[in-house]
Amino acid sequence: MSEIRYNRLEDSYVIIAPERLHRPDYMAWSKEDEKDASCPFCEGNEAMTPSEIYAIRENGSFKDEKGWHTRVVPNLFKAVQIEAPYILKHEGANKIWDGFGAHEIIIDMPKHFKTMSEWSQTTYFYWLKTIQARVTDLKKDIRVTHISVFKNNGASGGASQSHPHTQLIGLPVIPRNIERKYERIHSHYMSSGRILMDDIIEEERVDGRRVVRETDSFIAFCPFASEYPFEVMITSSSINAELDKIEDIKLEELSKLLQELFTMIEMQLGNFDFNISISIAPIRKSFDVPYRFEIRIMPRIYRHGGFELSSGSMINPVEPERCAELLRESCEK
Repeated sequence: MSEIRYNRLEDSYVIIAPERLHRPDYMAWSKEDEKDASCPFCEGNEAMTPSEIYAIRENGSFKDEKGWHTRVVPNLFKAVQIEAPYILKHEGANKIWDGFGAHEIIIDMPKHFKTMSEWSQTTYFYWLKTIQARVTDLKKDIRVTHISVFKNNGASGGASQSHPHTQLIGLPVIPRNIERKYERIHSHYMSSGRILMDDIIEEERVDGRRVVRETDSFIAFCPFASEYPFEVMITSSSINAELDKIEDIKLEELSKLLQELFTMIEMQLGNFDFNISISIAPIRKSFDVPYRFEIRIMPRIYRHGGFELSSGSMINPVEPERCAELLRESCEK
């Protein structure tokens, strides 16, 4: 029997509908596995991208040459441009900003098309360190008020390039769904004296069915109102922290956890398309509430349709309790 569940964090509804699992398009996706010799993100092809903004490199290597672990370049097909003027205009009652912003590509690794379950713990660490560095740098620009960090993988995840990469977009405005989320977090804190994510984590621990893995500093669970089959959320378990401020020893712990989670999910799904989102708190807007980051892994194995687009509510054909159970079993094998 289906259920309608409420997501307190996102203020949204999700329909958990196991009957939809039998639709013919479920898991109807494929994986491209051929390397493109002309890939601009592969090591040795540095001249095919704009000059790098940032990189983690081997000692003795030079900018825009071989010898890097991660590399950050401007997006050639940018949605917004750092060079654009920061101007607000009006057309009647309508507001228009010139297309100012930052749109960057993190090239996650030199090797082409390696699934995240195959990444080494060091690769995860370099990836997270690069995200930290770019978020820290973009926060210095007083025009930027919101930073979106996301990863598209595979055709169903919206990726146009198969080489592992992550994107960052910095905007002069805070998207309304993000602003409303932090307003709810603030309202919960002011009315209860508690942090909403603390309450969610405590309830997940007490229930236990959706917790996938917990380490000294982090917890991974399938959210109660998961929007995607095998969706996993990772956050700090005992500390309120922004990702760009986590010290290296805890970043190594998080790297190991991410490596384990992707191995578990791949054991259940095989090669799978996915999206990752990493939440960054709004910049220069104080909500007076300690912030706790979230990393969401969202496998894209189920095709959404008109209901999701028209209503804003998702249909998930697999109960998160069952997903968490299967992921824990993968860990035991």
